[in-house]
Amino acid sequence: MSLRALALAGLLLGAIGWWFSPYSPRTPAAPAAIPGADIACPLPTAADPTAGPLQTGVPRDLQPFRLQAGTLTPLAGFRIEARVLSREDYSIGREADFSPTDLALGWQRMRDDAVLARLDISQSSRWYRYRWRGEPPLPPPEIVRSSANMHMIPSSPEVARALRAVRRDDTVRIDGWLVQVDAPDGWRWRSSLSRDDTGNGACELVYVCAIATR
Repeated sequence: MSLRALALAGLLLGAIGWWFSPYSPRTPAAPAAIPGADIACPLPTAADPTAGPLQTGVPRDLQPFRLQAGTLTPLAGFRIEARVLSREDYSIGREADFSPTDLALGWQRMRDDAVLARLDISQSSRWYRYRWRGEPPLPPPEIVRSSANMHMIPSSPEVARALRAVRRDDTVRIDGWLVQVDAPDGWRWRSSLSRDDTGNGACELVYVCAIATR
């Protein structure tokens, strides 16, 4: 292969990477509703989440959200105000039909600069990872309880655009529902309902009704 061909291939790969990066002008669409379905996303019970994530019950009259790719069954109301430790976007895989973005979020002492400066944080393959050198900046169980990787499902084009604008170190407020996804062919994706679990199934799956950053 000639040098020119290699250069062109490199430019093409760079352009594709940029297009699917958080800095691209492309905003992934919110999952579409089935024809005739009302997927209005009501906010959960009002409460102040500044001390940590708040999980509330599901009203009896709240119906599942019926999307073309699958049905979202609310498991709990969810509100959180947290620091964005990392973000990762996805366009490949079954999960990307619903969630284009994962946010790794920290609250309580996992928002502190001095703590985060001693952690290496990364995301890949729908996982959030952290490591430290020497002594951990916090007891490991506290790191688990005060941070999580969360899969974001935007409920509307407005939420999708706001989610696209979220950056690392932003403070983000999210209001929505922890859900279970059921696809017509039997595929299932279920949210964790605990803040102190780890490993497979420990991530929150959030149908986002509203999101704001500062």
